[in-house]
Formats: sequence, C-alpha cells, structure tokens
Amino acid sequence: MSVAALSEKAALVPGAAPDIEPPEAIDRVLHAAQGRATLGISPASLALAYTDWAFHLAQSPGKWQKLVEKAWRKSLRLNRYVQHRMRGEPFASCIEPLFQDRRFRDPKWQQWPFDLIYQSFLLNQQWWHNVTTGIGGVSRHHEQVVSFVARQLLDMVSPVNFIATNPEALDVTVREGGQNLARGAMNFLEDMERALGGKPPVGTENFEVGRDVAVTPGSVVLRNRLIELIQYAPKTKNVHAEPILIVPAWIMKYYILDLSPVNSLVNFLVNQGHTVFMISWHNPGPDDRDLGLEDYLRLGVLDALDAVSAIVPGRKVNAAGYCLGGTLLAIAAAYLAQRGDDRLHSMSMLAAQTDFTEAGELTLFIDDSQLNYLEDIMWNQGYLDTKQMAGAFQLLRSNDLIWSRMVQQYLLGRRETMTDMMAWNADATRMPYRMHSDYLRKLFLNNDLFEGRFRVNGKPLALADIHVPLFAVGTESDHVAPWRSVYKINLAADTDITFALTTAGHNAGIVSEPGKLGRRYRVSRRRRGENYIDPETWYLTTPSQDGSWWLAWAEWLAQQSSGKAAPPPMGSKAYPVVGAAPGTYVFER
Repeated sequence: MSVAALSEKAALVPGAAPDIEPPEAIDRVLHAAQGRATLGISPASLALAYTDWAFHLAQSPGKWQKLVEKAWRKSLRLNRYVQHRMRGEPFASCIEPLFQDRRFRDPKWQQWPFDLIYQSFLLNQQWWHNVTTGIGGVSRHHEQVVSFVARQLLDMVSPVNFIATNPEALDVTVREGGQNLARGAMNFLEDMERALGGKPPVGTENFEVGRDVAVTPGSVVLRNRLIELIQYAPKTKNVHAEPILIVPAWIMKYYILDLSPVNSLVNFLVNQGHTVFMISWHNPGPDDRDLGLEDYLRLGVLDALDAVSAIVPGRKVNAAGYCLGGTLLAIAAAYLAQRGDDRLHSMSMLAAQTDFTEAGELTLFIDDSQLNYLEDIMWNQGYLDTKQMAGAFQLLRSNDLIWSRMVQQYLLGRRETMTDMMAWNADATRMPYRMHSDYLRKLFLNNDLFEGRFRVNGKPLALADIHVPLFAVGTESDHVAPWRSVYKINLAADTDITFALTTAGHNAGIVSEPGKLGRRYRVSRRRRGENYIDPETWYLTTPSQDGSWWLAWAEWLAQQSSGKAAPPPMGSKAYPVVGAAPGTYVFER
C-alpha cells in the first residue's frame, strides 16, 4: 500500500484523536494492517527477544559445551533404549512426559516404534528448553518469549499431530476403514464455513442465553451506557441483611457465574438466602473507543453500588469481583476508602490480581513494543477484537486448546461434546481502545495499582487503605491469574484476609459447584496484624480438604451477615425495573 493510500485511510479512522500528526497516523494504520496478519503479535517484540537471546548465546561458549554434552548424553541414553527394545527386552523409558502433558498417556504409545518416536520428541523438547533458558545476560522477559516460541514450534511438529506417527489415529483409521478421516474432513469444512461466516462453534446452539444458561430469575434495575445491573429474585422467605454485588470481568460475558442451574454461582448464592446483584457489561464497539478505566469504575462499580444502596437502603454491601472485575473492585474499594465512603461491608476477589509482576505467561504479550502495536490496532478499529484476544489465550494452552482438539476432530473424526462453559467461552466480548490501553500499561506493564501510583481524580490510590474483611480465591492451574500472584493481596491490604486455593484453572476452578467430583481446596485466615506467610509455606502448612470452596465462602459470607430480614423489593422508585434478566447487553455481538 502506498504512503498516499495509507494517509487517506488514516484520515478516515472514526473517532481518532484530531491532534495526531499525519505521519504518526500512517504508522498506526500500517501497524494495524500488519496486526491482522500476525494476530496482534508484534514482530518487533519477537525480534528483540530473539536478538537478545541469540547475541548472548553466541558469547557463551561454556553454554555451547554444556548443550553438546547434554545432546550427547541424551543420544547415548536413547541408543541404549533402542538396542534393548530391538531385542525385545524391557527397558526403562528415557524420559517421562510432564505431569500436565496428556498427549502420550494412551498405552499404544508404549508399543514399538511409537515409544521411540515420542521419547525422541520429548528429549528434543527438553534439549531445546535448555537451549532457550539459563543464558547469562538475557532479560527474563526475552528468555520467556524465546522459550515460549520454541515450545509453540515444537508443539506444531509433535508426533501426535500426524497420522503416520500417532498410533491412536492409525488404530482408529484401520478399524474404521478411514471413515474417521472422512468425518474429520467434514468437521474441518464445517468449522471453516462457520469461522468464515462469523458463526459460533458447532453445538453452541444448545446453550442459548436466557433459555439454557443465565436462567436464574431476576430483573434489570439499571441500564446506562456501560452496564445493566441485574437484581435476582429471592428464593427464601428471609435473606441475609447485606446484599451481594458481583463485578464480573468485562473481557467475558457475565454468565460464566450463572451457567446452567446446577453450576450457577448466582443460583447457589440466592438459594443460600442472599440478595444478589450482578453487573452485565455492554459489548463495546467503535463508538466506545474513548471509554477508559475510570469510566468503567464510575459507570460500572460506583453506579451499580449507588443502585444497590438505594434498593437495599441502610445496609452495607458485600462486593465480589471475578478476574478483571476483582481488580476493578480493588480499585473501587481503595477509592471509596480514600473518600471515607464506608458502604462496603466485605470484599471477595475470585481469581483476581492486584500485583502484576508475576501475572503468568500472559505477560509474554506485554512489553512496550507489543503494547504500542496493540494500541495501534485498537486505535485503527476502536477496540480490541475478540479473535485477537482469543488467539493469545489459546496460544497459552496450545496443546489443550488447539492441537489436541484438531487431532480429536480432524484425525480421529470425533466431535467434542459442547458444554455450557465451552459455549460461554465462544461468546467473547471486545475491549475499548482507551480502557484496554489504560489497563495494560498502568496495571500490567507499570504495576501502578500495587505500587501506589494508580490515580483516580488525580489522586493516587493505596490498597493499604482497604480495611474491610477480604476473601480471596486462587486456582492451582490458572494461566491467567496465577495463584501466587493472587496471593500477593496479603502484602497490600491492611485487613483480615481469608485465602482459599482450589484445584482446576481460571474458569473451572471458580465454577466449582458442591458435589463435583475430584475438587479439593485449601483455606486459612490471616487476621489483621498477624505476620505474613509466604505462599510456599502457606501451601505446605494449610491442609487440603475435599469439596467445593463455595461452601467455605458461603460460611464466610454468613459470618459477615448482621442478621436476616425480609427480601427487598425488586428495584425501587429511583431504580425501577426496566426489563427481565438476563437483560439486553448479554446478547450484544
């Protein structure tokens, strides 16, 4: 595209800041065009990481020697294994898959020659991990990026992904006479047709919002530019005096917390005798490009809090926030404390971070180069698209979310049974340009909130000003909000903190209804003024127990209650009912 064409295109960007000079606009349009081809990944960021790694490796002859020695030892070990196996003798495996690697668990992988194939792959993968890590002078971030990219490239050529080297796929193909491949081809064509047509995945039609999921009865009692506030109908004769206000993440639809009735956290709380309010976020478009993080605070949490206080007058509020919603709730709590506003009775943070220095592999996509690239993409279209966000999250767990699904659906010809959570996961939302830039730069990159530099109305907030009782939940397998990062709230808030750690990941760990098999959790309380315990010591000294953390949270919420009262009316004179749950914003595409 010519410079003149780029200039013309830049002039047509809707809502773009008028003070941007034409040359800068040209750069931004160019980056935005490139971003569509790279799924939002900055080539410059990758090049910087690779250059840092390559130059330092080139100047590390001791590392070369160590790598040669490792390669030689691995070759000898594999050679001994091959000799014994060719003679039909049993011999210990050269290497075992990591605990979380489920690709080679089928017994067929222990048969010759597939055992040799998968062990060669794992040895090679282990060697490349040594190549990309432990090099003196390479920045930690660049080392993580290079190691991550190497792992992605190796995962692409895993023997599991090819029919000739996958014994499971070969066995199915022989038994079914190739019918699995025919089904796989049909599955691929159907998925491509849906993707090109902007349609959701196969099976999502069985989980219609308002019919199959998000069905807890309630009413919308507030609608502004950014949120709808849902008040859920009571199911008990009397309710706990203090209502609960839930702030979900705006990167996702709220009904992750109100899925099917059996695993709906909202339904569980209502049945426990709580008056529950839920924020449902508007799905932003180009006209919302200038909504910032302060707008989400004011139009989101603070407006919702005003409505709850009016509908349940004279009562403080138990607030809960999930994921980004929990981070925003922490900002709101610090802001209210700074102003001397005591409407919060307690605070619960579910898989939510306040410190972002150890925010998991998501930080691989967060540096100055990457954020500049993302900001140019968002500037051009006014928001970050759902596909760009989904691509990053899928890469974090490519084995589970990309390659294993392709093997199941296209090689084995088996359609994955759609679940309510999978259908919800496909119902993504966008992120406004200004808000997402605020969030990534101020919180993720600069860690302003935890370090006391985040400002509202020009004044910095301090998490240490939060004195209400706090319940925090982390999940052991979380790739988005690692539990040790969530645990750092113990270093900031000056209050009683109950911390729970549950099994499973970011979503499945939070949606953990009582009665679900295989779930365990740890929970303990640290009173205000007690000494800090580091996360490793806490994990070793806090006993694990069977069951759902929901029950421990329900007990904690009951302890925060000042008694029982008759259920409040649905809405009020100032906040009349404007529609039935689940509202209208949840249907925005």
